Amino acid sequence: MPLFTDLNFNPLSGHSYLLIGGVILVGTGLLIISLIVNAWVAQNVRNDLRHREKLLEYYRNTVSQLGVILVGIGVSLFMFFFQQNYQDHRRREAELQQVLSRMAVRIARGAAAAESLGEFDALLDVGGPYIRPEDGGANGAVIADGPALADQVRQVLLVERDVDPSAFGVLNGSPDLESALVSSELDPVLWFNLVRDESDLNYAAAQLAHDYRDLHDLLGSDPVAVALADPERKAGIKQEVLDVMWDADLLRQRSRRLLARACWLYSKGTAFVTQKPAAAIEANPVSHQEWLDTAQPFLAGLKSGTGNCNDLLGRGTAP
Repeated sequence: MPLFTDLNFNPLSGHSYLLIGGVILVGTGLLIISLIVNAWVAQNVRNDLRHREKLLEYYRNTVSQLGVILVGIGVSLFMFFFQQNYQDHRRREAELQQVLSRMAVRIARGAAAAESLGEFDALLDVGGPYIRPEDGGANGAVIADGPALADQVRQVLLVERDVDPSAFGVLNGSPDLESALVSSELDPVLWFNLVRDESDLNYAAAQLAHDYRDLHDLLGSDPVAVALADPERKAGIKQEVLDVMWDADLLRQRSRRLLARACWLYSKGTAFVTQKPAAAIEANPVSHQEWLDTAQPFLAGLKSGTGNCNDLLGRGTAP
């Protein structure tokens, strides 16, 4: 990374360069002119032209003094802004390292939470990748009925015990970046995608809690088979299960993408602020499995500690 960065006033770029260079150049030019005038003074001394000699001496002294002053100002400005930009560079580097250290902690905690996503994969990708019903989904998780629906409800209740949706909140990394000045250097599209995914993640986690509560209200204290024997309750239970599936799919999609994006940025070191959105990560295919098929080869080539970024996503394959 270059020593001088485009912060507030950079002596080696843009208008700053022209200003300081111009001041030094004008000052040097005046000193050269004073030497020429001094030669004229010497010539007038030899010719014994006293009046002209005194006049030229006045011009020489004035021009030389002005030249020295301008050169001094130019050099002083250069040294001042050199030191200022060096300090800004050091502060920027320290801030980048701080952001990276926080990012590393979030990735480690997020990877631990992502290990439980296999529970959602097993629940959602029955008979093929899960696709939301409104997009034409027709795998086992969507069309389950009869005994299959009863088994599905039991699995949904088991997953509720094993997976804590609130644990994925650790992947909300935007607060770490918001407080850093380097956040202004991030690509705007990348910022938008990051904040959107965090919003979706928080929404999915909150909705899952509501979905499970509504499902428990419909089941009451009755066994699953008894509750499903009532056609009215069965329709409500089926809808709540579909709601759980919808929000669980959104949760796993956004949490894995946030984790993948964070790992990708972290792998770039302090150059993460210059990155453009990675198409493999930012893609929005119909199913989560399609996203995994695109993202996993890309993430497998990115280092994350002793492994790679793909290792952090959990199982991530349809049964």
